Amino acid sequence: MRRPSRPISARARILGAILAVACVGLAIVGSVTFLVQRERALDDIDDRLKAQVSSLNAVAGNGEEETDAESPAPTTAVEELNADEFASLEDYLEAVVARLVPGRNEASLAVIDGRARFIPSTLSGFDISDDQAFIDRAVEETAGGATKIGTAVTDEGSLRYIAIPIQFPGDPRSGVYIRAVDLGAELAPVTAAVTTYWLAAAAMVLAIGVVGWFVAGRLLSPIRSIRDAADSITLTDLSPRLPEQGNNDISDLSRTVNSMLDRLEGSVDVQRQLLDDVRHELKTPITIVRGHLELMNPGDAEDVASTREIGIAELDRMTRLVDDIDLLAAVEGDQFEMGEVDLAGLTSRVGELVTVIPGHQWRVVQQAEGAIQGDYDRLLQAWLQLADNAAKYTPDGSPIEIGSVLDTDGAHLWVRDHGPGIPPAARHRIFRRFDRAHGKRSVGGSGLGLAIVDAIMKGHGGRCVVTDTPGGGATFTIHLPLPTSELPQPVRAGDVVLQREASG
Repeated sequence: MRRPSRPISARARILGAILAVACVGLAIVGSVTFLVQRERALDDIDDRLKAQVSSLNAVAGNGEEETDAESPAPTTAVEELNADEFASLEDYLEAVVARLVPGRNEASLAVIDGRARFIPSTLSGFDISDDQAFIDRAVEETAGGATKIGTAVTDEGSLRYIAIPIQFPGDPRSGVYIRAVDLGAELAPVTAAVTTYWLAAAAMVLAIGVVGWFVAGRLLSPIRSIRDAADSITLTDLSPRLPEQGNNDISDLSRTVNSMLDRLEGSVDVQRQLLDDVRHELKTPITIVRGHLELMNPGDAEDVASTREIGIAELDRMTRLVDDIDLLAAVEGDQFEMGEVDLAGLTSRVGELVTVIPGHQWRVVQQAEGAIQGDYDRLLQAWLQLADNAAKYTPDGSPIEIGSVLDTDGAHLWVRDHGPGIPPAARHRIFRRFDRAHGKRSVGGSGLGLAIVDAIMKGHGGRCVVTDTPGGGATFTIHLPLPTSELPQPVRAGDVVLQREASG
């Protein structure tokens, strides 16, 4: 089936998130840096402008040096002047403009009665004497006698200025001394630095995008492998696996997926084998019933009765088969009710129940004292299944012993018969479904008994093994771990290693 198209791939989303975070971070850092540098530059300009008040006092005095550039702005616009040094306001402002030469990116101007009167003779900055609108603004702002610091937008650009009103004793005219700084020129280094920063940031974002694209692709390649492996898996082919390279989260995911695929393949194989075995087992009774029905003479009452008996017997066998399959499925998928199981009580109960199985001499030869963790009903079921299996495959009248042992290795529940035994070559497959050691079907049963026992043992973290009985026969032993011992890994019944014979 065609996969629906997606507008944005996971790779693009990851890259987009990385670039978004990088852009936001760079923007915040750049903006904060620009604002901090701009405020520092503006503070420096204001300090230089405020220093003009002290400079005016110095000019008004005896020619002393200018005071510190960071002197605070005066609270009054009326300057204390030495009237003996200057004959008029005009003389004073001329001396001020002549002595306080503006620096680069600066302008100064002396205004008398609203008109530009003096500008520096050596113009190292720029001229603002022609901007009458700016002059009128400065005169108006200082009309109340207060010094004014402000910002104005003029033909020269944005200006940061200070306007200082001047009054001269005995002179009715009003004067204003204006000092202005070109903000654009003063902030040019900051602007250039910010421009350089944004160019570098753009290059950085581009580099992050290129590197992030390849890194995201490499990180997502195992995900694509998982997707491709999932697409290639079918019920007929569960063999595709993911490469397990490295030691990171993606590699762990690959190993987890491979483990899941192993379990899935094993489950499907088991189910497929079960279906094949069920089909094979059901085919025989169906064939028998059909054959007898086809050959039956309806007019012969004896033939009809014989065919009826055969049909019922085969249907009973199919019923037992279906019941055993249902039981096996329940055991394999059951959540066992674990609790403390008294071994002595369990052994006694099994000894009571096996006495109803005819044809054999049953004896309880050993009984353990102690308790283990397990599901009492399931353990009883498994032990009785071993006893029933021993009764079916040993000659009538032969003795069968049962017993239990508890030691440091765990609990051992065993059934010992004195029949023909099980050849070593057949022991690896007797716990398979529908498998029989001697290949006989005359003993009855579905061939699922030992498979049920094996499933119950795996659910308890234990195992069931078969060994020889001294003098002939087979001993089936259930091994269960102690509550404090480490549970062994589940093993396949056909792959168990033969253990020592349980002491009896």
